[in-house]
Amino acid sequence: MKKLFGFTMFVLAVAISCKLTTPAPPAFKITPAAKTIVFQGMVDCNMAEAWIKDTLRIFSGKQGEDPVWGYSDQLRFASGRDADSVFATQWNKYEKPNIPPNVGYSGSGLHGAVWFETVYKDVNDPTDKTLYALYHNENYPTNFPYRESTGEGYLLDNWPVGLLGDSTLAAVCRIGIMKSTDGGRSWSDKGIILEDKQPRMILRPHNTSVDFAGGVGDPSAVASGDYLYIFYGEYGYPGVFNGEVYDPMKEWSGQCISIARIPLSDLDNPAEKARRWDGRNFTIPYDGIGKPVASLQIQLNEGGGPSSSASSKYFWGPSVSWNTYLHSWVMLMAKAEAPKWAGSSIFISFNSHRDLGEALNSQEWTKPAFLLEKPGDVVWYPSLQPTGSNEDIAKKNTCLRMGKKGRLYFKYFPKGEKDRYISEYEIEFFKK
Repeated sequence: MKKLFGFTMFVLAVAISCKLTTPAPPAFKITPAAKTIVFQGMVDCNMAEAWIKDTLRIFSGKQGEDPVWGYSDQLRFASGRDADSVFATQWNKYEKPNIPPNVGYSGSGLHGAVWFETVYKDVNDPTDKTLYALYHNENYPTNFPYRESTGEGYLLDNWPVGLLGDSTLAAVCRIGIMKSTDGGRSWSDKGIILEDKQPRMILRPHNTSVDFAGGVGDPSAVASGDYLYIFYGEYGYPGVFNGEVYDPMKEWSGQCISIARIPLSDLDNPAEKARRWDGRNFTIPYDGIGKPVASLQIQLNEGGGPSSSASSKYFWGPSVSWNTYLHSWVMLMAKAEAPKWAGSSIFISFNSHRDLGEALNSQEWTKPAFLLEKPGDVVWYPSLQPTGSNEDIAKKNTCLRMGKKGRLYFKYFPKGEKDRYISEYEIEFFKK
């Protein structure tokens, strides 16, 4: 039987590594929705959406070369007057944006497939049409070979196994930005803003999780002050990987959900401009070794461990929104408990600091609280979404800004059935 926490839930504050504590989080309740909505598009990432004047536009899908899964031409967008109607759009009504092509094996430019995971709209553009898409990008040694001159690309030696078995290779994820000036109908690539390079890849025989060889991915980004704050999963080794002296505890110490930021003023020329958290501030280069959010790591005595292990548990796939009712940031995440990111539960965390740039504010997230479970099945990419209510339309809420009530969406893999991106539940928040 499916398990659902349909009652108000409080979670005690937890101490983060700097010995400061966050306040007790708000309460929440989830209940079955009156109507289930199944999104018709291909979803394998966070949702990316923005209001273009009075039209809500949602982007989903995958575009580009993939040596394991084959070339994908599934990145599309749907538009409508409210979230419920857009999510219910039939596939034949989706439109195809113009995405930059891959440059090929030896070219300089866009390699691999991309997934749009967050759209930031330029609030200073009166046309409402200037958008910046944060994309998740995946590559392999076969389509992006190592280049000594730049340090980019990957070496095939001892590469871990991929999702389709021993004959396939694991991917490496990284994060980039594209720009549109016509409301998302066409895009230009602005480059990679976060990545882990070859020395940090975790190789055979130590990497047995059948997920990534390393890298950073699945971003969710929100604007606070003069910066865009990027929440992402960290899969690389926090140092130079050496199989002879590999330390799984060291790997675990540098992984889980991390945060970087980039000035909004740099979004037109963002390549390599993002900076990672160093424990006190955002000073680490885009390809350097930062520190994850300590309160979001699963401790070793709770089953946590390195993401390259087939037996470790870790949180991944963050989706972050500002809640105007709570005056708090809210983060949803999935929990991996087996190879291939398999896990059946969704968790929630809160951060009451509106300004993420002050002091240690960006790191002060509550210990993730259990939200939902589908025992025996797999759930990925949870997000909070607005509804078709007059209030959500008037406030132009999106997955990045929510109110007291919303819909809970996630990618759902029921055993023996086709996967789907679905909303079966509503969520309501309560102030302390």
